Amino acid sequence: MIVVSYVDNIAKNTYDTLAASDISSFLSADMAVAIKPNLVVSCPASDGATTHPEVVKGIILFLDDFGVKNIKIIESSWLGESTKRAFKYCGYEELSSTFDIPLIDLKKDSSTAYRYDKYKISVCNEAMNADFLINVPVLKAHSQTRMTCCMKNLKGCIPDADKRKFHLLGIHKPVAALNMLVKTGYCVIDSICGDLSSEQGGNPVASNRIIAGRNPLLLDSYCAELIGYQPDEIKYLTYGREYGVGEYISKDTKIIVRNSEKKPTLDITRNRTNEKYQRLIDEDAACSACYSSLIYALHRVKGKPRIDGKILIGQGYKGKSGAGFGVGNCTKGFSKCVPGCPPKATDIISALK
Repeated sequence: MIVVSYVDNIAKNTYDTLAASDISSFLSADMAVAIKPNLVVSCPASDGATTHPEVVKGIILFLDDFGVKNIKIIESSWLGESTKRAFKYCGYEELSSTFDIPLIDLKKDSSTAYRYDKYKISVCNEAMNADFLINVPVLKAHSQTRMTCCMKNLKGCIPDADKRKFHLLGIHKPVAALNMLVKTGYCVIDSICGDLSSEQGGNPVASNRIIAGRNPLLLDSYCAELIGYQPDEIKYLTYGREYGVGEYISKDTKIIVRNSEKKPTLDITRNRTNEKYQRLIDEDAACSACYSSLIYALHRVKGKPRIDGKILIGQGYKGKSGAGFGVGNCTKGFSKCVPGCPPKATDIISALK
């Protein structure tokens, strides 16, 4: 089961997403819950690299109403970065103060070594000792693995020495093995404005979505297609499937879409990432989720679509027809249309090629 919500109020929509999900089947009020965001660097979430604190706020409000009182926020920023500084600059100190919830810097935590397959992996004890781990990644691109989301976000649960070792070992299989050791209770994905090309941020693409579900591999395979990759193009997903972390998205997967009538309309002037692709696009009142799929697709084809004319996108094309290449259901009247509301970036890529 996957729940997708379009966002007009991040905290409220996160709360409502969890309320519409099946999390209550796995969670109980007496559990010790650890919330694991992605605070890889000390940058605001608007840069596209870190988890919006409002997403975590919505999770906390849901847990409080559910009766959960033992809550911690745990994280370890990437090598060379200070987790304490990231907590401060990403808005988590204020969150901690407001709700009286401790912030745990996993760089300072003790760890225990575990084995899976041929890998010996040390995992921070705060992550392993939690009864229920809520994984709160950012859906974004990654310079080495193409994508980072639920499965790779667990890399923040290991000591820095093991982070270095993961890269020496090729990163993909160790990430899959880690997901067999650290059991995720639930995932809440920040797909609000993930970065287009790097885990460090700087090129955000507005999608304005919250995505939630139980299985990290299922969710990652779904999210891969949203940003233009087939699941098998992300090697750690392939290994995760082989290990038994979960299964890929399929036609049998139950997907609940909420607030589809409230999909935010894109404000291009506030998204400089799109500037180099605007010459290829004729946009008229496009929703941000649809537009972001197109941007990810154009990025994958290096801004060189094999079509004539500009790409049509947006609600302004409803009821119109003629020759042209359109993206999204609003352009179904044109001679070529990639359907979907929004369409997957993978489908747009196939059409652009």
